[in-house]
Amino acid sequence: MTTPDRPAPDGRQTQFLTVITRDEATARFRRHLKLEPLGVETVALAAALDRVLADDVLAEVDVPGFDRSNVDGFALLAADTFGATEDAPRSVVRNADLLTPGIVPTAAVRPGEASVIATGAMLPRGADAVVMVEHTEIVETGGAPRVEISRAVAPGDNVSYAGTDIARGETVLRAGQLITSREIGVLAAIGVAEVRVCRRPRVAILSTGDEIVAPGSPLPLGSIYDSNAAIIGAAIAELGGEPVQLGVIPDDEARLAQALDAALQYDAVLLSGGTSKGAGDLSYRVASRLGDPGIVAHGVALKPGKPICLAVSNGKPVVILPGFPTSAIFTFHEFVAPVIRAFAGLPPERRQTVAARLPMRVNSERGRTEYLLVSLIEGDGAMSAYPMGKGSGSVTTFSGADGFITIDQHTEILDAGSEVQVQLLAQRLEPADLVIIGSHCVGLDALVGRLIRQGVRPKVIYVGSMGGLKAAQRGECDIASVHLMDPASGAYNRPLLTDGLALVPGYRRLQGIVFREADARFAGKSAAQAVAAALADPGCAMVNRNPGSGTRILIDKLLGANRPPGYGVQTKSHNAVAAAVRQGRADWGLAIDTVAHQYDLGFIPVQDEQYDFIVPEVRLARPAVQAFRALLAEPEVRAQLGALGFRL
Repeated sequence: MTTPDRPAPDGRQTQFLTVITRDEATARFRRHLKLEPLGVETVALAAALDRVLADDVLAEVDVPGFDRSNVDGFALLAADTFGATEDAPRSVVRNADLLTPGIVPTAAVRPGEASVIATGAMLPRGADAVVMVEHTEIVETGGAPRVEISRAVAPGDNVSYAGTDIARGETVLRAGQLITSREIGVLAAIGVAEVRVCRRPRVAILSTGDEIVAPGSPLPLGSIYDSNAAIIGAAIAELGGEPVQLGVIPDDEARLAQALDAALQYDAVLLSGGTSKGAGDLSYRVASRLGDPGIVAHGVALKPGKPICLAVSNGKPVVILPGFPTSAIFTFHEFVAPVIRAFAGLPPERRQTVAARLPMRVNSERGRTEYLLVSLIEGDGAMSAYPMGKGSGSVTTFSGADGFITIDQHTEILDAGSEVQVQLLAQRLEPADLVIIGSHCVGLDALVGRLIRQGVRPKVIYVGSMGGLKAAQRGECDIASVHLMDPASGAYNRPLLTDGLALVPGYRRLQGIVFREADARFAGKSAAQAVAAALADPGCAMVNRNPGSGTRILIDKLLGANRPPGYGVQTKSHNAVAAAVRQGRADWGLAIDTVAHQYDLGFIPVQDEQYDFIVPEVRLARPAVQAFRALLAEPEVRAQLGALGFRL
């Protein structure tokens, strides 16, 4: 067990005393765990969905339990139909039996006879086939009615014999099998009313930190909603466990210790966060008191996920996940998910990998194995893996990713075009109907929402206008959303088209300087005056946009060679710019007027620009592209975009 961390006299944290590799951390953790089901319980069949069978299931009955007809028709001897055709039908006598489901025949069918029989009814003795009613005709001759048969049948036709589906004594399901609706049907068919299943592991979840707020409560500035507990809880349920939410514990060592003691009654304990005060990791300090064996790893050479802390107490895993969502999810699936699956009786997960190439250069940190989430795009017969570069604090990265690549701890750079292996997050890759890459806009969000409601499955990746243009040129997307101004002509988008690309006109929008309305440095000024005032005040901070975006090109044109405070703060959306200004982290930036109004900010017009859509010509006829273009022409959609402040 590692030595507990203690805060240094100057308040610095002294954690990660021994950072170890992922494999070493896994080995230490599992060495003290029994990776097997925790027990067995019996549940009603109606409650068995998504449970794991604890035992093999043997059939105690035959299915079907009797020879039965598969069609409506006549039960007879097949030999009596041989040679029958429409031109030369064969005929037999219809006897008095009328066989329906649930009726046990009392008389045998003799040669030259037939019994009326319904679908699912028991086949009478003597009959070996059923001729469909469609291939027969009843003929009244004054005596017993006769059945004329226009198509021959062979022995066994249209009949299911007893035990042909399931035979008594047969093993129909096996221990460890996940019970889906299909297995429910099998169990019901053999008369099973109760099922022995593996007990679900109960996993306690504790969120820690003064800044953590439960969803549904007011959110003070500087606080964040507790997304980790919800994400991890849902993941536990997906893995066959039962999440037990124990709420948010503030940064109070005594209260956290008490909460951890109470949580140890469950099969596993997960904590996240707990470093907000900066005077030492409270969760780690509390966990360091555990014994048998206690903490086995604190600090693993992973990115994201270095702060992971793994402990075992009396055979129960106790894991402190990093506070950032992406780090928490990655480390959960790396270290905790296999344990929960084993506790729940599920086999180890098998994930598929696909080959892809990186469309851009990726830098990595030497010394740490890095997991990089990517979105997969198919184009020109090859798969491209677009990095989901939102950082470990993002809560949306996982939902938009298809998989991840693993970058070796000794690798610093993966060049554009590098071949990589992508491990899929789902069992299989679901192809999108429409791929959009480029610049973000709330107007595009509205269009994509309408496409989803029409049944189109889109994938949208925001990498900036220039990134979208390059993706279209490489054939990696159906639509590139762009607002790029040609410096020579001042025209938008059309001058940048290359061979094989077509322009679908979008709408106009207004870019401008956003600021807090009470700020006298900007209020009532023109754009040139406002920029001059900002540059003249060393304390006036801006918030920038990412390189390759159309807005960044406009910013650099405004500033020229000037680099005011905040120039290096590069956000990826208009909303992020507005949020920074609204919260006082910056004093000004460039965004569209629609977003400025959403955030109640002042706005100084700078540039009326055109936001368009570039489409590879070979994709213009695709149904999803046609649906997108049709949307732009719909009066209701045009009215919606107009209400958002856009002009078509």
